[in-house]
Amino acid sequence: MHDLKSLIRTIPDYPKKGILFRDVTTLFADARGFRSAVAQMAAPFAASKVEAVAGIEARGFILGGAIADRLGCGFVPLRKKGKLPAKTIGQEYTLEYGVDVIEMHEGAIARGERVLIVDDLIATGGTAEAAVKLLKRSGGEIVGATFIIELPDLGGARKLSQEGIAWHALMAFAGH
Repeated sequence: MHDLKSLIRTIPDYPKKGILFRDVTTLFADARGFRSAVAQMAAPFAASKVEAVAGIEARGFILGGAIADRLGCGFVPLRKKGKLPAKTIGQEYTLEYGVDVIEMHEGAIARGERVLIVDDLIATGGTAEAAVKLLKRSGGEIVGATFIIELPDLGGARKLSQEGIAWHALMAFAGH
């Protein structure tokens, strides 16, 4: 098995000074590493009867499609405001300097449908929390959330736990 953490590139001072950006594209480029990451992200939820994977834009699309295939279910994209062509529903969330919105197509999740949230990284948890609220408003039942990376110093995974959401991350990086 690959040491997946060694396949993550760290870029200092991106997108701003003091941030250590954890770049998963180097993991995606390694076929064995990517396959292993997808398998490990899906495994904790294999017996959970997942009916849909909701992938958060943009790297959550790459991972989410592969995880949906592995779990034998459909895929629902959660996109930034204004990017989906049909009627949407949205959920605001707070950023460090403002507010953003994620959206999904209205009716993409059926009432009671069991949904797994997928993204590459959980930091402050704002986007993941917005995904939970959006999917619940749509009638979805959240099975859990899965990530490649957790940044524990920023507390996002703790927020999911406090909301009763089971989460899984393949690795953690201290700092941000």
